[in-house]
Amino acid sequence: MSHGSSSEFHNFINGAAVAGPGAAANINPSNTKDVIGLFAQADKAQTHEAIAAAKAAFPAWSRSNPQLRHDILKKASDEVIARKDELGRLLSREEGKTLAEGIGEAMRAGQILGFFAGEALRLGGEAVPSVRPGVGIEVTREPLGVIGMITPWNFPIAIPAWKIAPALAHGNTIVFKPADLVPGSAWALVDILNRAGLPAGVLNLVMGRGSVVGQAITEHKDVLGISFTGSVKTGRMIAATAIAASPMKKIQLEMGGKNPLVVLDDADLAVAVDCALNGAFFSTGQRCTASSRLIVTEGIHDRFVAALAEKMKALVIDDALKAGTQIGPVVDQSQLDQDLSYVDIGVKEGARLLAGGERLNRETPGFYMAPALFTEATNQMRISREEIFGPVASVIRVRDYEEALAVSNDTEFGLSSGICTTSLKHATHYKRNSEAGMVMVNLPTAGVDYHVPFGGRKGSSYGPREQGAYAKEFYTTVKTAYTLA
Repeated sequence: MSHGSSSEFHNFINGAAVAGPGAAANINPSNTKDVIGLFAQADKAQTHEAIAAAKAAFPAWSRSNPQLRHDILKKASDEVIARKDELGRLLSREEGKTLAEGIGEAMRAGQILGFFAGEALRLGGEAVPSVRPGVGIEVTREPLGVIGMITPWNFPIAIPAWKIAPALAHGNTIVFKPADLVPGSAWALVDILNRAGLPAGVLNLVMGRGSVVGQAITEHKDVLGISFTGSVKTGRMIAATAIAASPMKKIQLEMGGKNPLVVLDDADLAVAVDCALNGAFFSTGQRCTASSRLIVTEGIHDRFVAALAEKMKALVIDDALKAGTQIGPVVDQSQLDQDLSYVDIGVKEGARLLAGGERLNRETPGFYMAPALFTEATNQMRISREEIFGPVASVIRVRDYEEALAVSNDTEFGLSSGICTTSLKHATHYKRNSEAGMVMVNLPTAGVDYHVPFGGRKGSSYGPREQGAYAKEFYTTVKTAYTLA
C-alpha cells in the first residue's frame, strides 16, 4: 500500500491510503534527532469511515473460503519472516528495545501469522445427539463481526499480530489503532497483510490519539468486540464504555502485572540470577510480564543480591541499534519521568537503592536509565504494589517457601509468576497455587511461546485468553442449530 510522500505514512481505510487531518513525528528514543517518519493522525470522522468499511466488508469475508484466509495469512507470514531483519530494525528504532530483541519480535509476528494460517483450516464444529428422537444438533462457531483493536507500544509488531491473525483466520473484519508512540511497525504489518490479498475494508488502520481514535472505536455501535492491551486505567474505561453500549460489546483486556519471581534457598544461584536479570531488566523492563518483585528466602538472599548487583554493573546500556547493547532506552520522556519518580518513591519509603536508578547520558540524546535494584523492600511499599513499567525491581526478603508463596500472591495483579528452585515438591506446589495466568519454573517470568494461551487473572486480564487455539473463544460466537430429520 502506498503511503504518500517518502516520509509520510497514511491511514489505511477500505483498501486505500488516506491522509489524516493531522500528522505526528515518530521519534527514535535512542536518538531524539532521528525522525522515522510523519504518521497520519485520524480523527473521529475518519475512524467512523474505517468502521463503516469494516462493516461493509464483513458479510463476504465472514463467508470466505478458509483456503483463501489461510493463503493470505501464510503469504504475510512468509514476508514478515523474510524481512525480519529490516522490520526488527524499524521496531528497535521506534521503540528502543535492542536490535536482537526487535528482530526476535518480528520473527515471532511471522510465526504467529503462520500459526493462524493453519488455524483457518482447522475450524470445526460438533454434531451432538439430541435427547429428542429424530432431532439432530450442530454446534458451530461463527465470526463475531467488526473488531476494534487497541495495542500498546511495548510490542509494536507481535501484539498487533497476535490480535489481527486470529481475527482474520476466523472471518472477522478489523479497525486497528496502534499505540501513538510506535505506528511504524503497525503500518508495515498492515501493508504486508493487505498486499497479501485482503479484500478492501477487511483490515483498516487508523493511527492517532487514544482519546480520539480509541474512544471513537470503543463507543461505536457497529464494533462488536474490543481487544485491548495497555494500562489498567484505560482498560477499565474501555470496559465501562463497552458494557454500557447497546448492544454490549465483547471485550478482551490485558492490563499489566506486578510479577513475582520467587528464589528459594535450594535454587541454582546462576539460574536464579539470570532469570531475575532477564525478567526484570531486559526490554528495559517494559514488559507486562517483567519480574518487578524478587521474593527471596533468607538463606540465599545475600548471595543472590550480591551476584545480581554484580551482573547489573556489567550491563551495556546504549543505543538500541548499536552492536553489543543489552538494554536500550526507555520509550519516551514521560515514561522516563515515571520510572525516575518511582525510584524516588522507593527511597522515601525506606527501601535501599542498591544499584542504578539514575538517568544516563550517551553519545546520542535519548531516554537512557540505569536499571534500578532495591533491597530491604516490603510487599506493602508502592514500588512493590504499583506497576512501574520500567527497569526497576525490588527484592523482598522472606523466611521460607510458605511466606514466599503468600507474598507472591499478595497483589491485585496475576499475569505471570516464577520460581527458582531445585525442589520438585516446591515447584509442583507453586505451579498449582500461584495465582497467575502463567507460571515459570527456573525460567524468566517474561518470554512466552506463540502457540499457547497468554493471559492472567485478577487485575491483569479480563475476558478470553489470547494466542494459540484459545484465541477462538474471543473471535468467534457459538451457534447451536437443531434439525428435525
